[in-house]
Amino acid sequence: MTKKILLSWVGVADLTAAGLIPNKTEESLGDGPILGALKNLSFDELHLLHDQDQHKVAAYLAWLTQINAITTVSIQCHLRSPIDFGDIHQAVDSYLQKLTSENPGLEISIHLSPGTPSMTAVSILLGKTKYNTRFVQSTKEKGGEFVTIPFDISAEFVPQIVKRADQKLSELALDQAPTSAAFSDIITQNPDFQRVIRKAEKIAVRDVPALIMGESGTGKELFAKAIHNASQRQGKPFITVNCGAIPKDLIDSELFGHIKGAFTGAVANKTGYFEAADGGTLFLDEFGELPEDAQVRLLRVLQSGEISKVGDSKAKIVDVRVIAATNRDLAQDITEGRFREDLFYRVAIGVLTLPPLRERSGDIALLMDHLMTSINHEASNQPGYVDKKISVKAKNIILNHVWPGNIRELHGTLLRASIWAESDTITEFDIQEAMISRPASSNKSDLPEIGSGLDIQGLLDDIKRQYITKALTQVAGNKKKATALLGLPNYQTLSNWMDKLGIEE
Repeated sequence: MTKKILLSWVGVADLTAAGLIPNKTEESLGDGPILGALKNLSFDELHLLHDQDQHKVAAYLAWLTQINAITTVSIQCHLRSPIDFGDIHQAVDSYLQKLTSENPGLEISIHLSPGTPSMTAVSILLGKTKYNTRFVQSTKEKGGEFVTIPFDISAEFVPQIVKRADQKLSELALDQAPTSAAFSDIITQNPDFQRVIRKAEKIAVRDVPALIMGESGTGKELFAKAIHNASQRQGKPFITVNCGAIPKDLIDSELFGHIKGAFTGAVANKTGYFEAADGGTLFLDEFGELPEDAQVRLLRVLQSGEISKVGDSKAKIVDVRVIAATNRDLAQDITEGRFREDLFYRVAIGVLTLPPLRERSGDIALLMDHLMTSINHEASNQPGYVDKKISVKAKNIILNHVWPGNIRELHGTLLRASIWAESDTITEFDIQEAMISRPASSNKSDLPEIGSGLDIQGLLDDIKRQYITKALTQVAGNKKKATALLGLPNYQTLSNWMDKLGIEE
């Protein structure tokens, strides 16, 4: 026969009904919510949660069992406040989890009347979504009765929560720089990169065009927004334009706007990006992708400050600061005739070159912890999500990877691993699965350029990791055979390399 449990908080009204707390009202409280429920409804056991004085609770149980001989269980809880949702949730959830795991066949009812409104709200949430309990309510006139909560939280509300959480997750995956970006948001302990930040701070206070160069994923948009927010144009529009995404025949319309009837499909006047950014900053991302004829018109605007909408003979003066960004080698493009030299020098007043992550020694560990904290924070409202931490072996893999996609790749890998990890720890296997493999190239010119320096040890470690993993897979994990395949002098050398590189047997 199924055992029936009534779970309830001990409320002030119950202690008052037992004469343990003075009644400050003239109105009689009757039996109190708990005894009122027991007089009308039948249960095998009464489990009482409380954050009250132990002596008062013991006296209440003695009074209660003199009237109703039900088996009682007292559960002492420690709440910072009787309205602290976090502590209340922890108390109710942990006890219900313990109760249901030890006795999976119980029929549990939760009493909603005793305690604070916060206790009632948490009880409904847990009872409807996680533990599928019944609910009891008491009144002085009717005593206790079972009540139906006229909505299904899982069916009606959780999908909306999931939808909003997934939208936030999608935004997080885009890795967009925050609107309020500041130089203090840039995480580094690398001296060379710190010098770049100091240059950017000096550029910010001067109202001149700027050009930010660097590989994809190095943080060019973050720098652009930080420059804008530290400038005299702070609070004015910051408009981002991806030059590489604009169809060639619409570039003029997108940048400068058009008037109604200017061309087929121009059914209304359109404000261009320059006009929208008037008084503020226009961030031209993928600047090097502009076609040559658009480069000519852009140069004219930068020289005169005047724009003309497509189809309009009148010119308009705009006050716009241009910050451009590119991952292309514009000097090489100029040499090969793909980019105008005069436009380059018009924009390249404040020039910043952002180093790739592989050249920022000491920063990967900092960024790894910072990004993981950010991911945990942003995903915290997703149903069932628990904060994730990175195992030591997973960290070793991260620290020894070259990260050709830079911070964006690192961020995306951690985000995927946090979704796929089946526990609160991201393992080395989670990281390896989350990494996007790139086809190996036999062309030696595809190796990273030396530039101002590179992490050659990191490159070598990445090569070792790839070949050791392939060898172990080929021989089904037999380390002796893998040692021979790799041409290593002995088994111990392979073991030492595997430990160093975080490769699991």
